[in-house]
Amino acid sequence: MPVSPLYLAVAETARAAAFEDTRFHPVDRPQAKQLKVSLSVLSPLFAIQPEDVEVGRHGLVVSLGGRRGLLLPQVPVEHGWDRETFLEQTCRKAGLPSDEWRKGASLEAFSAEVFGEDRPF
Repeated sequence: MPVSPLYLAVAETARAAAFEDTRFHPVDRPQAKQLKVSLSVLSPLFAIQPEDVEVGRHGLVVSLGGRRGLLLPQVPVEHGWDRETFLEQTCRKAGLPSDEWRKGASLEAFSAEVFGEDRPF
């Protein structure tokens, strides 16, 4: 759920992605010149059953206990994943076993409006 105006959320998220994502080294000046900007504005989350997930239409959030993983709708399309692989990879993003979506993890979906330098407006 939104906690700040969109322009502030975009600025903070971009800063955190560039400098605080522990999966990657911080972005340096030469890399910054080569970055392409893409912005996904998410709809509210809604509960969804695994069989109702549509690759390319839905983004996913899987959560269990204190773990939570989110993948955007474009991610499975870019990687050529089917629905099951998308569900498994979202679990992995949450730090859960890949089959946890079958065993009781909470599953929510969303749609996204995507804007960016390489995207048609």
